[in-house]
Amino acid sequence: MTEFFYMGGYGAYIWPAYGVAALVMIALVVATLRSLKLREAELAKLEAEKEKWGRRTDDGPTADTPS
Repeated sequence: MTEFFYMGGYGAYIWPAYGVAALVMIALVVATLRSLKLREAELAKLEAEKEKWGRRTDDGPTADTPS
């Protein structure tokens, strides 16, 4: 088991590299989840505002209304 962690003398370089890579991936997951929560809150706010002002029932201009 010691030989595995020693990795032929390069363990001092390999294990910190794995550690840095793991920290970066964890930071990316945390940043993504925080961004998701912010975007969901923003979407909920916009949807509530849309409901407050009411929904348009028509799909656009018709022959009776000028465009």
